[in-house]
Amino acid sequence: DGWETRRKRIPGHDWCIIELGIPGVIHGLYVDTHFFTGNYAPRVSVQVACLPEKISLLLRGHRIGSAATEEDFKAVERLHSEKWEYLLKMTELKPGYTESCCNYFNVSSKGRWTHIRLNIYPDGGMARFKVYGIGQRDWSLCGPNDMEDLLSMANGSVCLGYSDAHYGHPRNLIGLGRAADMGDGWETARSL
Repeated sequence: DGWETRRKRIPGHDWCIIELGIPGVIHGLYVDTHFFTGNYAPRVSVQVACLPEKISLLLRGHRIGSAATEEDFKAVERLHSEKWEYLLKMTELKPGYTESCCNYFNVSSKGRWTHIRLNIYPDGGMARFKVYGIGQRDWSLCGPNDMEDLLSMANGSVCLGYSDAHYGHPRNLIGLGRAADMGDGWETARSL
């Protein structure tokens, strides 16, 4: 009873739950099916939720790439993710040929989200899934005397414009954490 036989007997679709790196307002979704031509995901939908800060989700750890256990499925059931709000209803994707692999969807939502449920109907492959938006901090969690970085992306700041981006992008200046190296910064071209 191999994987192919089992999956034909199980009705439904494939899905995954993703925690956003920074909670925020979502403006666009990008699904890249590059290289997946005959086996690309034919349809997707995206659901969203704003879950409490301290929720314990599945941490697969050393089991990444393995099948979910019954305990994993029970933990997900407690989230009721199939009832989350739809940000993108079921939508057709294009196959992964160079001229058709980029699938971008504008989203009109003003809500603040922390988690996404990506649904693939019925199954298939995708090279990348990207979520575009603006980080939005829950300021009610901050104390009146807390020092906060008001310029950080985590608090909703965005780079609105720049004169030159010869090496790196100016948004690197407001990124999270410390720079890994010089390439993690921003440098303009010199005009001597």
